[in-house]
Amino acid sequence: MQQVTSKDGTRIAFDRLGEGPPVILVGGAFNTRSFGPNEGLAPLLAERFTVINYDRRGRGESGDTQPYSVEREIEDIEALIEAVGGSAHVFGISSGAALALEAANRGLDIEKLALYEAPFVVDDSRSPVPDDYLERLEELVAADRWGDAVRLFMKEGVGLPGVFVTMMRFMPAWSKLKAVAHTVVYDAAIVDDYQKGRPLPVGQWGSVTMPTLVAVGGKSPAWMRNAMRSLADNLPNARHRTLEGQTHIVKPEALAPALTTSFRG
Repeated sequence: MQQVTSKDGTRIAFDRLGEGPPVILVGGAFNTRSFGPNEGLAPLLAERFTVINYDRRGRGESGDTQPYSVEREIEDIEALIEAVGGSAHVFGISSGAALALEAANRGLDIEKLALYEAPFVVDDSRSPVPDDYLERLEELVAADRWGDAVRLFMKEGVGLPGVFVTMMRFMPAWSKLKAVAHTVVYDAAIVDDYQKGRPLPVGQWGSVTMPTLVAVGGKSPAWMRNAMRSLADNLPNARHRTLEGQTHIVKPEALAPALTTSFRG
């Protein structure tokens, strides 16, 4: 485990694997560098790249300086880019894709970008996230009701059926989800403006001019497939790709070849 210091003094923990052009992996909600798809993805990409798999702030062995802001999370990515030589490819998954997108739009030195299923809601193919959703998440976390925060995030943010959400507390991963439940507020803050069932704002990411892969699973719900098609259409230099047979819980073995092709192409 290595560390960098972000602009606000927060220590960000990361693992460095492999040799080659640097690739930074940005995890989604509940993900740490040892829990989530990037854990399995990192060694596969390390065959051709120097892979930086890090704990986003508030998770794993990284710090969590308050108050939170999306800008501070972007500064974390910037510190990692500086640590690997000043430029890098960046991959983000789920809310991590939205964070990576914002980092690219703020002018970080990202050579190529890859995004998998940012959880945007751009039409009526699912219910929009309620306007008070982020506020209610913040209240639950402030009251130390972390289990309730997980359930709210999964039901209203992710859109999982209520029965499935109720059963989640009996699953082996439940303790890991609760351990970082306070950070779902961070994920919700990143994507909140783009989950209201409205078309993505034209020109919102006009600075994202680097080659960008926008990928989605062929078995993912229609609302997510629609959102990723819309995002690709809204970016200046994007290519859309569907990974057949995959869902939001994408298999690293299916994702790694697509990223390798995109970053080396």
